[in-house]
Amino acid sequence: MTTITLPVKAKDHPHMRPLNMLRDLSKVADLIELCFSNTMDNDGQRYVNDMRKAGGDEGFLRWANYVAETTSMPLMGYVWEEDNRIVGNASLIPFRDKGKRVHLIANVAVHPDHRRRGIARALTERTMQHAREKNTTALWLHVRDDNPGAVKLYADLGFHEITRRSAWIATPDSTLPALDSDIHIVPRHADFWTQQQDWLRRVYPDVIAWYHHWGFHSLRPGFWAWLSNLFTDSEIAQWAAIQNGELAATLSSAPRGTRLASLFLAAAGESTVREAEAVKSLLVHARRALRHHSSLSLDFPGGELTDAIASAGFKLRRTLIWMRADATQLSLSRIKT
Repeated sequence: MTTITLPVKAKDHPHMRPLNMLRDLSKVADLIELCFSNTMDNDGQRYVNDMRKAGGDEGFLRWANYVAETTSMPLMGYVWEEDNRIVGNASLIPFRDKGKRVHLIANVAVHPDHRRRGIARALTERTMQHAREKNTTALWLHVRDDNPGAVKLYADLGFHEITRRSAWIATPDSTLPALDSDIHIVPRHADFWTQQQDWLRRVYPDVIAWYHHWGFHSLRPGFWAWLSNLFTDSEIAQWAAIQNGELAATLSSAPRGTRLASLFLAAAGESTVREAEAVKSLLVHARRALRHHSSLSLDFPGGELTDAIASAGFKLRRTLIWMRADATQLSLSRIKT
């Protein structure tokens, strides 16, 4: 079993200090937006705006002082400050995974003018040390697959890849022509649920459910799921792709806010022509049917059925590598400052 060595320093670097939520949140939001603006989607922009709003809310900040170690907002972490400017940041966000404490290292960002000086590594090491002091059971982070420098940095620090997730987005279009195919799109029948549930568990793995809060109870057939959706005003739509009388894939739509919809695609992952055609047919059908939404989002395993998803008119926003370091493998070694 590999041991992850964490450096213990006599004191932090003079430019590094803990995040002060009373004065830093807005500045950190500015830094995150600067560093990731070219890849930031609507969720990312909303996240940054929420940070700015929280940073200007004195009532929230007073409350946050008491819950920084339990809330999933980025209220803990470290910043790198030079000439009274925050030029580097690493957030540490607590979560619970089956009752155990885990931490996500997020928002690792360094101003473009200050890169290649080891700032990201120093900030990441310090957040790892902080998480260990909080008796975490595991450390997590995610990094874009097109950032090999960051991937290597985290691997050198002891993180190993767990999974890859791709984010896709599309615009509904009721004028799209129906596909000429022997795939038939029908409403999801209750008899399909057992197979659909097995596929959902494969596509949306439990190992990262602590972050995504995936829960598919609302997709179950039956009176209680219908009643729950009625009371929560959730307009769940579900379809199945049938070929030669056999179920090939399913697709579910769940609302996110008033204009957005999240899609949950379930398939066996066999990468066959039949499966690809079924997936394309389902996604085109969703774009035709969900015309009252402004956009559709799909989270799916990285590298899987990419041609089929793209041919249905979905655009790839990013692919994230999820990496984990087990706290049981953390050890300490003193290094010179």
